[in-house]
Amino acid sequence: MPLFAIIAHDRPDAGTLRADTRPRHLPYLEAIVAQTVVAGPMLDESGVPTGSLIIADFADLDAAKDFAAADPYAQAGLFAQVSVTGYRRVFP
Repeated sequence: MPLFAIIAHDRPDAGTLRADTRPRHLPYLEAIVAQTVVAGPMLDESGVPTGSLIIADFADLDAAKDFAAADPYAQAGLFAQVSVTGYRRVFP
């Protein structure tokens, strides 16, 4: 399966929405842990989460987009912007 990157940027006015939704988000990601290359929050200079990055194997671009749209974070309205793109792993 090809790799895809899901890059999601939090809304600046999200407040505690990320923390409040995290208990539903983590089990959602666990469902694809075997096909995941990397997943985690993007951080600002002080270590505060500002978005999410997931790189994983999906059947195709539509499957990756569907996964991103069904993420509890996305469903809760946490993200201001989400992009899903093909990804080619070079290293390691």
